[in-house]
Order: sequence, then C-alpha cells, then structure tokens
Amino acid sequence: MPQPEKVLTPEASPQEWFGAELRYWRKRHPGLRPTQLGPKVQVSPDVLYKIEKGQYKCPRDLAVLLDDVLETGGVLTRAWGMVFGDADKQRREADSARHSPVEGTVQVRGGRMLGRDSSAQLPESLSSVDRRAFVAATSLAAIAPMELARLVSPTAPPQLPRRIRPTELEQLRHIADGIHRWDNAQGGGGLVGDFASRSMEWAVRLLSVSCPEPLRQDLFGSVARLGIVVGATHFDTYAHDEARVAFKIASECAEAVGDWWLRAKTFSFLARQAIWLGDPDEGLTYAEKGLVRSDRLTPTIQAMMHSARARAFGKMHDMQGTMAAVGAADDAFARSNPAEDPPWMHYYDEAQHHGDTAHALWDLTIHADQDPGRAADRFTTAVAGHGDDYARSRGISLTKLASLVMAKGDPVQAVAIGHQALDDVGRLTSRRAADDLKELRRFAARHRTLEEAAHLRQRITTTLQA
Repeated sequence: MPQPEKVLTPEASPQEWFGAELRYWRKRHPGLRPTQLGPKVQVSPDVLYKIEKGQYKCPRDLAVLLDDVLETGGVLTRAWGMVFGDADKQRREADSARHSPVEGTVQVRGGRMLGRDSSAQLPESLSSVDRRAFVAATSLAAIAPMELARLVSPTAPPQLPRRIRPTELEQLRHIADGIHRWDNAQGGGGLVGDFASRSMEWAVRLLSVSCPEPLRQDLFGSVARLGIVVGATHFDTYAHDEARVAFKIASECAEAVGDWWLRAKTFSFLARQAIWLGDPDEGLTYAEKGLVRSDRLTPTIQAMMHSARARAFGKMHDMQGTMAAVGAADDAFARSNPAEDPPWMHYYDEAQHHGDTAHALWDLTIHADQDPGRAADRFTTAVAGHGDDYARSRGISLTKLASLVMAKGDPVQAVAIGHQALDDVGRLTSRRAADDLKELRRFAARHRTLEEAAHLRQRITTTLQA
C-alpha cells in the first residue's frame, strides 16, 4: 500500500512553493506518481520527490520537460525564473553572445518602441526608472538601436540585499502603486506587463532574503499586494497562467501573515478570472472563500466580494442569486467608510461599485430577458464617475452599455455610446476591452440595414487591427 505523500509547506520558501506547484500540476493527471512521471522526463522518481519537497533545485531544462509532459502551458518554466533567479545566468549570457557578435555580453531584447516584443529588465532601483525616462525623453535620432539598448538595459538582474530593510518595502509599495496606475489607465499589455513580470520575479526573490521579524509582516504584505496588481495586469492580457501564479503567491503571502484584507482581494481577482474563463461556479467558490470571517473585512471589501458573487450568479443566469448578491453588495457599500479602508482599496468608489454590479445585471438582461434599465443606470453612473486614471474601466463600462442598448434599446443611441467607448478603448492595450468590442460588433451586426451601425462595426474592426 503506497505511503501518503508528505504535506508540503509552500509558504516556507520560494523553492518549496515551486515544489508544491509541481505537485499541483502532477495531480491534475489522476494516478500519476513520481515513479511514473520520472521516466517521462528522464530523471529518477527520487529527484521529483525532492523537488516537490523543496529539497532539490529543479534544473531549468527539467522544468521545460515537466511543462511539456504535464501540459501546464509553460507555467513551471516561467515560475522557474521567479524562484531560482540567477542560477541560469551563465547559460543566458552564452546564448546572448551566440545570438549576435555585435551584442557582446549584453543581453538585449528589443521592445515595442523598437518594433519588437519587449522584455525589459527590472531596474536596480526607482532612481533607475527616472534615469531611463530621462534618456528616453531626449533626442535619440542619431543613436543606433543596439547602442540605445545598451544604455537602458542592465547587464544583470539587480543584486539582492543581504537583509530586508524599509527601503525594499518602500520600493515594493511604490512599484505596486505604479503598475496599478499604469494598468488602469493604459491596460496591461506592452511595457506595463513586461515591467510587472520583472517586478514579480524580484519580489519573489526577496522572500528568500533574511528579514528582521518586525518587518516580516510588511514584507509579505507588500509582496502580496504586488502579486495582486501583477496578476491583474496579466489577466488583462490573457496571460492566465502567469496571473494564476501571481495570485497564488499573493494569497499565500497574505495568509502567512494573517492579512484578511489582502487575502480577500486576491480571492476577488481569482473569482473574476474564473468567471471570465467560463467557470462561474469556481468563481463563486473563490468569492465565498474571500468572505470567510467577513467580520474582519471592511464594508467596502465586503461589497467588493459580494459584487464578485453577483457576477458569478449572473453568468449562471441565476436571477434570484444575482439579485440577492447585488443587494448584499449595495448594503455593504452603503456602510463604506474610506477612512477604514487600506489605501489600495480607494479605487473601489461609487463608480467602481456600480460598474461591477452592472456587469452582473447585464448578463441577466441579455440572457434572462430581465429589465435592462437597472444595468443601464449602473453603467451610466460608472461612466460618469471614472476619470482618465481609470480609462479602461470607463471604456469597458461604455462598451457594455452600448451592447446593452444595441440589444435591447435604440440602436442609434447605442452607436453614439459605442463611438464614445472607442475613444477610450482605442488607446488601451487590454484584451478584455478588445473582446468586449468584438461583442459590441456582433450586436451591431444585427442591424445590417442601419448605416450608422455599419460605420461603428468598421471603426471597431479598424481599432482591433491597429
């Protein structure tokens, strides 16, 4: 009779987290034990047992093989970089040298500014961000792309400190705020998503650094907060595996230090991601987990979690469940006091609340033939309340409102709203916003004899192809 597998402790270290992640993916193949997996990836079962327990550093090439055999979509290979940091530095430098004799030992990857996908390194400090911004703002017409890349790309990842100091915590908070701001104003694609990935890699490596006990809670809380905004950025561009890893790191860091607020926020995003991916039942489960010990949550956070429940019920076309959850969200939001909320919850204002609950009511209107007025009123409030700092939320609410009116109301009015939405969404790098535009185009196609609707469809197509 096989012995029960050892209970893992992924919160103990990044390496043990990696091992737990390997076990998670192995167990997604029922009955697959290390004794069976080992021959498939050309290592002994004992090596796999040790990796899962965090007792052996997984080689990068093995992570690639495991991704292939376990069909993870590349999760372990991407997580390998975050967990093991510089272990493969020599191989990367050798690859870079072979790539082009002009590059020498500098690893250069072209960014979107140079016409190719970017993979910019995380700056050593926030002062580096300012330095690069200055270089980018000056006249560079005479500088060749390779020379420019050498100016702004470091030759190696930043060195970890020997000991966690308040400086690192301040940097984590500053970076998280910046990514959150850029993501909401511009979408999660391009350089925003790339910077987010590098920031998360650096943050995970910080967890292995010696940390004074008085700073431990702040360290784990800051990494959790960063994991949430990085996961949200990846979610926006449909890098769902990366988002799930970031959210998982965030939830484990929050639970490690008993931060119920950050824990709830993580489960809110996991719920939204699951719902978006077509699994509202899993989304509802995440939302309910986030509401565990709701007495420890502020009313605003409670409202956020009930809004997530409402969106799950809406996708299930469950009218009773949706209306009850929207009512619970409204009741909680009516008790909100921003002074009680953490700073990172200040985004959840009247506009955000009305937009979130409107999405749930939108599904009832479209798929369960309910009154469109309730959703339309809430979307209108959301649009009016979102400023340019939340251009994506405003654009998405406008797009959903246009689709709602196109399906249930006056198509000419819907066209006008749709053009408004395009003014916002056309400037974003957001795949979620793009998919909502495609949905609006499908609704507009129902009105084939309406010239205004045809013009809107053409503008949407042009925007999506840009």
